[in-house]
Parts: sequence; C-alpha cells; structure tokens
Amino acid sequence: MKSERLDMTQHRSYSALKVGALAVPTIAALVLTGCSAPASGSSPTGGAQEFTLSFATSNTIESPFQVLAEKYMASNPGVKITFNPQPNDSYDQTLRTQLQAGNASDVVVTSPGSGTGRSILPLVQAGFLEPLDAAAKELVPEGSEALFGTDGKVYGQAPEITVVGLVANETSAKAAGISDFPSDFASLEDQCKSLASSGKSFIALAGSAAPNTGLMAMSLAASRVYAEDPKWNEKRAAKETTFAGSDGWKASLEAVSKLNNAGCFQKGAAGAGFDAITKGLASGTSVAGFIPGPSWKQLKTAAADSEFNVRALPAEASSEGFVYASANYAFSINAASKNKDAAKAFLDWAAEPEQTKAFAEIDGALPVTGLDSYDFNGGAYKNVGDLIKNGKYGPLPNSQWPNSAVYDALATGVQGLITGQKTTDQVLQAMDTAWGQ
Repeated sequence: MKSERLDMTQHRSYSALKVGALAVPTIAALVLTGCSAPASGSSPTGGAQEFTLSFATSNTIESPFQVLAEKYMASNPGVKITFNPQPNDSYDQTLRTQLQAGNASDVVVTSPGSGTGRSILPLVQAGFLEPLDAAAKELVPEGSEALFGTDGKVYGQAPEITVVGLVANETSAKAAGISDFPSDFASLEDQCKSLASSGKSFIALAGSAAPNTGLMAMSLAASRVYAEDPKWNEKRAAKETTFAGSDGWKASLEAVSKLNNAGCFQKGAAGAGFDAITKGLASGTSVAGFIPGPSWKQLKTAAADSEFNVRALPAEASSEGFVYASANYAFSINAASKNKDAAKAFLDWAAEPEQTKAFAEIDGALPVTGLDSYDFNGGAYKNVGDLIKNGKYGPLPNSQWPNSAVYDALATGVQGLITGQKTTDQVLQAMDTAWGQ
C-alpha cells in the first residue's frame, strides 16, 4: 500500500469535518432507493450530448443514480443517458472486464480507496479513470483526499455520506416486546434468544451474499478494533500488526459465532440472499439488518406504518461505541470515453448544492456538504448523531486495504464461520495472506 493511502484518519473530530455516506457505500450491500433533484439550467456544451452510465443494483427498484440521471435528462432535453445497471454481486468483476475490454460506460459508479474491485485507486493505477475538475474536489471529505486519487488529482465525485451499521425496524422491535434497543452486546444476545424462541430473528442476514457477511464482520470490528485503535489499518500496512495477531479482529469474528449461536439470524440465513433482509425488515419478522443507512428510506415505503432508524451495532459493555460514516460511492468517468464533455457536464450539475442536498434527502443518506449544521434530532440518524458529533466514526475499513482480496477473504470466511466450515484463525490467516498479494 502506498503511503498516501494512509493519510486518511479513521477517527475524525466533528469540528474538523468539511463534509458530512457509502456509496452506498459503500461498500454496500444494498441499493434500495431513488433520488430526485430540482431542475437546473446547466447543460452540456460542445461535443456529444449523450453518454452511458453504469451502477450496481441489488434489487429491481430504481437506483438513486438512475433517478438522478433521469432528472438531469428532464432538465436537459437534448441529453440522452443510456443506463447499464449490473447486479451488485457481480458489479466489480463486470466493471473491470468492461474497462479492460474498452466497452465500459462513460460514467461508472466507483468506491473510494483500494479495497474492492470497483475502488478508485487500483482503477487509476490501471489507467481506467479520467481526472475530474474542481467541482469534484470540493466534495471530497476532509482527510479523504488519498482515497479519491493521487498526485493531487481527483478521480471520483462523492454524491452523499453513508452511515453503515444497523438499520432497525423500531416498530416491529416494540411489537416483539423489545422496549429498549440493546445497549450492549450481551443484551443483544439475550434479545436474540428471546426472539428466536418466538419464531422471529433480531438480525436478517443475506448469508449467501458475500457483501453482506463482510459488512457484518466489519460492523463487529467497529467497536472492537477501530474505536480502540483508529490507526489500526496504518499499523497493518506498516507490518506492525496482523489480522491473526489482533485481539480485536479475533474478538470480532468470534462475535459472529456468538450471534449465530444465540439465534440472532433468521432460519436458513446461510443460504439467504438480499431479499431476506428487505422482506424480513419490512414484514417485521426480523428487527434489524447489516445494510447501508440509506436503506431505511425504501424500507419505509414498503412498510409505511413502521419507524426505521439507523444505529451503531451494540458494543461490548467495556468498549466505546463506533460507527462507520464516509463517502462510500463516487461518480467516475471512463478514461476511454468518447463522450467526456457530456459526462463532465453531468457531474458538474450533480455537484451543485441543490442536487447533492436532494440526493441525500431522497436517498435517505446524510449530505455530502453542510453536515456541520445537520440536525440529527428526530430523524432516522438520531441514534448515531452523538457518535458523529463526538468523532466516534470512520470510513469502512476495507477502503484502506490494499486490494479486494482481503475483503473477499473476510466475507467468504464469515460464510464459513456460519456454516461451521471455517475457524476464526483460518479466516484471519487468509486475510493476512491476501494482504500480501
């Protein structure tokens, strides 16, 4: 890992926050909602006024990236955007294949950092992405510059700030007899056992989908690793520690087994897909899921009588709370695009305050600008507001990992923990091996 990738701190103070989301991210496990934006007078000038757009989707619901682009076309009648949606599970591989073949879309949705197949830094190193202009630079979260490019150049434009932890159906929790959300991990285990005895589950898990099992493991590591040592990734890069030698990472994966043994997951979780999460949370048969915060918005449309909130995963009683909040997704332009002028005009329009505000509000995320004055009271993020204000948050860990193989080893390893085919030590050793690749 290059040294510039280590510049981003994982434990930032609220007062120093320049901007306020994953992509969705990121990394993200679900894209569940749409976005609208007000009309703008912006329009492409010169060159082709059409381009293509690729993004990942985990269901049949229109993605916010597509809806934003449709609004752009509505306000710019001379523009035509052709959409190229791809299943989230295969998006990374498909994007890489198309970029290598020279037939990728003009605008592609990427992720900051280097930890996934769609990550900006390896794609820049391969020469696949076009440098962006000042409008994109203005939207880079403070301290995240090294995740969006190299040599002072930016190759991704953040659309929102994604909080990643648990999305909970508070209404179904109360109906199941949970008057107070578990305050620590032991209380969570107790609630899991109680719900399991009544045929429900506290957590809906897409056990067959590696993005969801990996996200769960990283969520468990939030309080066990990064709350205690925000610079853990930097130490791993400097070979001052390893996954296998980390008590925090060992405790994180042991917690996966504890959740499984306590009956926290729905029956058949090991073979379940993303639909198990949406159905479980919307119907009330499950209380919460490891999904990006913006998912609460679409779940609300599916279950209008339920209240959905974003929460940090309950930590051990002796640990500090911690949540992930960062720009997990970005718009990037294909360096081989023949429609760069039209693509850049779209990104300039998307960077306008009206569009970024609308994207966050309609998508159910936090704004990429103006978070310093954001009112957390009463909204879906009220339970994580204090953590963010007090600097108890950071980016998804894998955004700083040197390659996607580390996350793959974690995600598939957790699947093995759930089925009993892997041990904690085996998973951690596999992550260390992948780090060196």
